[in-house]
Amino acid sequence: MHIETITTHPYNDQNPGTSGLRKKVKVFQQPGYLENFVQAIFDSLDGFTGKTLVLGGDGRYFNRPAIQIIIKMAAANGFGELIIGQGGLLSTPAASHIIRKYNAFGGLILSASHNPGGPDEDFGIKYNVSNGGPAPEKDTNAFYQRSLVIDSYKTAHIEDIDLDRIGTHQIDNLSITIVDPVTDYAELMQSIFDFNLLKQSIGSGYITLLFDAMHAITGPYAKRILVDMLGATPDSVINAEPLEDFGGHHPDPNLAHAQELAERMFGSAPPVFGAASDGDGDRNMITGSHIFVTPSDSLAIMAANAHLIPAYTQGLRGVARSMPTSQAVDRVAACYNIPCYETPTGWKFFGNLLDAGKITLCGEESFGTGSDHVREKDGLWAVLFWLNLIAKKRQSVADIVNEHWQKFGRDIYCRHDYEAVEMDSANGIVEHLRNQLLTLPGQTFGEYTVKYADEFSYEDPIDGSISSNQGIRIGFENGSRIIFRLSGTGTVGATLRIYLERFEADASKHDQDAQMALAELINLAEQFCEIKKRTGRTEPNVVT
Repeated sequence: MHIETITTHPYNDQNPGTSGLRKKVKVFQQPGYLENFVQAIFDSLDGFTGKTLVLGGDGRYFNRPAIQIIIKMAAANGFGELIIGQGGLLSTPAASHIIRKYNAFGGLILSASHNPGGPDEDFGIKYNVSNGGPAPEKDTNAFYQRSLVIDSYKTAHIEDIDLDRIGTHQIDNLSITIVDPVTDYAELMQSIFDFNLLKQSIGSGYITLLFDAMHAITGPYAKRILVDMLGATPDSVINAEPLEDFGGHHPDPNLAHAQELAERMFGSAPPVFGAASDGDGDRNMITGSHIFVTPSDSLAIMAANAHLIPAYTQGLRGVARSMPTSQAVDRVAACYNIPCYETPTGWKFFGNLLDAGKITLCGEESFGTGSDHVREKDGLWAVLFWLNLIAKKRQSVADIVNEHWQKFGRDIYCRHDYEAVEMDSANGIVEHLRNQLLTLPGQTFGEYTVKYADEFSYEDPIDGSISSNQGIRIGFENGSRIIFRLSGTGTVGATLRIYLERFEADASKHDQDAQMALAELINLAEQFCEIKKRTGRTEPNVVT
């Protein structure tokens, strides 16, 4: 194997966000751009010579050529084995599982998650460590610092690998194994859920379902598990073929983007259960007949009912949520006297808690839930969890939600996303909010009296690391909250996310529309941050 060292020059914009490096495809196609970042990762890691690297992605545009580039670089840098999903495909949770199952050194996942795909759209890459989870901040900071001074990268002169043929290729000391991307993951799901009960409930017609794969990675997984293994009808899985541009759609599982699913679930004669997943398969949207379940409620309901799922019958060690996620799961944890942790946004913050055995379930309001079975959020796992609950409780989605609210109360909640805000304007809004933090506590606005106003900082209880500047919080005496945060998942400008939450204990008021119930908080949010005045935006791009 001939190895060549190629001279390059650094790029100054390779700082990974909450989920890796995400840029437009054309940025990644610049000479040496992808190679620089991959080499920066390899240069920052120790002890991988002869070890195993897992590789795969969500199938978006540039996935295949990027994988061929990385194969050659991994070979040149001394990895001993590569495990690659057939066709270059691996969902993010499946990649996490394969890293863990085969004791890999780590993995590279090629995805920009829920962002659009295509020649003019987005691409991304992130490194996952040996526990199967995203690299922690100390590693991503090291990748970035190395990228700023990198002057060369290594590549091997080998032929492109046939990614579509399952089997093992041997090139000198390097073993390259192409695996079915679904098999290992499907076996894991069988070990967690009651597939016999699910098969009986679906086969008898008690559960009818509709799953929207959004022309993204979960199509093959959903067809294998829901249709082939559990007996759902083939038309229960729609938009099932992974496409490089996701069919021209935005693969973000919410009511705004999963329109075909939403129309069916809120139309005449809907199925009992509906769900969708995103580009790389780690997010989920849960719906029932004429009901949408917020991700915050979904996490809380899972926690309250986990004992009904075979893998969790012994109870939960603890739960965790990201700071902007509603406090609904906190109420479940308090009721059952189990620990509840509040972390910054980003799945990597759950990793230490999971590895230390402090928690079993965790989730984010951004349509992500997961457990200790992998170290990523997991869309299809959440779908199977809900299907197992419906089959076990013999209740509709709406009945399960309403029963939960009756017991714990309802955290009325929504998120307003202002996408592609000009960076200077976005930073100006945050600075404007920071300037109010000292003076807001004690002030009263209608029925809302400010209890606290701060910028969230997190000290990891396992390793003691500090993560600062994780979002502006304004909390009120009645338990309501407004949170402002700049998201790190976009590729153009900044996405300002405003989270609004109000607790309602009165069961007679649980059915009220969230936007109506939160109207005063929405007005207060504008008063505090002035996004309309500062950006000219009249309304958010997406409301979830």
